[in-house]
Amino acid sequence: MASGSKIKCSHILVKKQSEALAVVERLRSGEKFGRIAREISLDPGSAKKDGNLGYFSRGAMVKQFEQAAFDLAVGQTSEPVKSKFGYHVIRRTG
Repeated sequence: MASGSKIKCSHILVKKQSEALAVVERLRSGEKFGRIAREISLDPGSAKKDGNLGYFSRGAMVKQFEQAAFDLAVGQTSEPVKSKFGYHVIRRTG
């Protein structure tokens, strides 16, 4: 696969910024990303897969999400990212 053309991410989607900040705190305290995603993510498709969105290229996601996701290094987790869907906490996995 060409470098930088597709990335793989997981995310947790919540309604409020305060909820997204709580997710970041839970991750910092050692909770598993997938467990939190299954428990509270509002994205039903990815929630049951530990938040996994699979591989995607530029143009596939809403702009704010895409920008944050492509800025992350593999293994890195974002601060809350606001989009029209709510607040995302994104982890780049590949």
